[in-house]
Amino acid sequence: MIHDAYDLLTATATARPEAPFLLFDGDDGPVRIGYAEQVRRADATAGLLAGLGVGAGDRVHLITANRPEFLDVWFGCARLGAVVVPVNPLSTTAEVAHQLTDSHATLSVADPQLRATVVAAAGDLPVLDADELPARRADAPPPPPHRPAATAAIMFTSGTTSAPKGVQVTPANYLRVGRAVAAHLGVTAEDRWLVTLPLFHGNAQYYCLMSALVAGGSIALTPRFSATGWPRQARVLEPTLASLFAAPIRMLLARSEPDPADTANALRLVLFAQNLSGSQAAAFEARFGAPLVQLYGMTETVVPPLVNPLDERRRWDSIGLPLPGVQVRVVDADGAPVPPGTPGELQIGGTPGVDLTPGYDGRPDATAALFDDGWLRTGDLVRLDDAGRAYFVDRAGDLVKRAGENVSTGEVEQVLGGHPAVLESAVHGMPDPVYDEIVVAHVVLRDGHEAGPEELIAWCRERLSRFKVPERVLVRSELPRTTIGKIRKDVLRAEFTEQQHEEGPVR
Repeated sequence: MIHDAYDLLTATATARPEAPFLLFDGDDGPVRIGYAEQVRRADATAGLLAGLGVGAGDRVHLITANRPEFLDVWFGCARLGAVVVPVNPLSTTAEVAHQLTDSHATLSVADPQLRATVVAAAGDLPVLDADELPARRADAPPPPPHRPAATAAIMFTSGTTSAPKGVQVTPANYLRVGRAVAAHLGVTAEDRWLVTLPLFHGNAQYYCLMSALVAGGSIALTPRFSATGWPRQARVLEPTLASLFAAPIRMLLARSEPDPADTANALRLVLFAQNLSGSQAAAFEARFGAPLVQLYGMTETVVPPLVNPLDERRRWDSIGLPLPGVQVRVVDADGAPVPPGTPGELQIGGTPGVDLTPGYDGRPDATAALFDDGWLRTGDLVRLDDAGRAYFVDRAGDLVKRAGENVSTGEVEQVLGGHPAVLESAVHGMPDPVYDEIVVAHVVLRDGHEAGPEELIAWCRERLSRFKVPERVLVRSELPRTTIGKIRKDVLRAEFTEQQHEEGPVR
């Protein structure tokens, strides 16, 4: 009986013990781990954690870069029925303090260079050095019998709009998303995922790791995403599948030189999320010979509710169609369904703890606000076409309300992205005493290109209604981001506010 990810691992290890599970493309050379060896590593890590007092239901804070030991702890916690709390290795001391307190962690496993941050945040909380795992688990006693946990993981939201909240993920959640993604993409034991996105994030765990485990496939893991290194990794690590966000794809296209060998890979598709222009998508597909498949998902939805089909209905600009068994609705502010072509909030139906997160850890009020009469509220605005395909419009909180008109920041960003000099942009609103809000755009230019604010504003005037045209365009060298590539518009707003304080109001 398969109850959790550890059961999937052991099932393949029993049937095909030498089958490849992990190929780690580390800075010190490649590391290859088969399924049976991964079970041994997981069991030994579980024994070590148990010897340090970790038991069923205890929370283990995990703060490392992508490395095999991350997976050892991830599976080791599953072996014990403990709860793994994987977090961003770029977290500050204050952020780590919040993670530890909010999750009630009993132990932290950290990269050695992050130990001081954890100690500063938690004082006498036990901290296990990830580099010491292989030596310390060698003498560890066997762990107790495997008992699946009620909660498998707690993953924190990015905290761009509020304090980070711990999203509960159950063993059933992990199994459901792995099976759904494997079924839609046709993942088999012959497939290998290229995982360059951070393992602490849902994308790598949900879509890549879990679908590989369901199918008995493998993953090729890198310590980090590299725009110049990805083309080589896509060849030499022999992946058949990969997952990226739009920002890494843009960086890859801008910062690595095309090579005739780029098409010499085994990739059969690449998942992506978060808005590419048609020219960018076409350039990627032509260069690597692999179709791009856009999907939509959140940490809270677990299963990606919308994914593009793998046939002639696939579109770069659409976030896709509902997966089989996924309930989707698009509603107005009163909860009434909207007709095709009309933007509304995307809401997802399903069973909490199976299809959807059961909620936020220790936050009943936030959990109640997440659900509306049984439907998970995404806070994202989408529109449907007559064929049922969904198109992302904006975050509900990112709509700019200018003089009584709603301005989609996504629409303005798309228009700016069509300028030949623009690599990427981020648009947000700012309070204004006359217009309620004004439209502000931050733009990063392509290497070797020039364009000033007035030129970019004129470009928008030719293509947008007057009320949608940015009042201010700021040219920047880069945009602030989370580690998975989401743009930190909260940081942009704060920086713009400080600049306006120094320069005076826009007029």
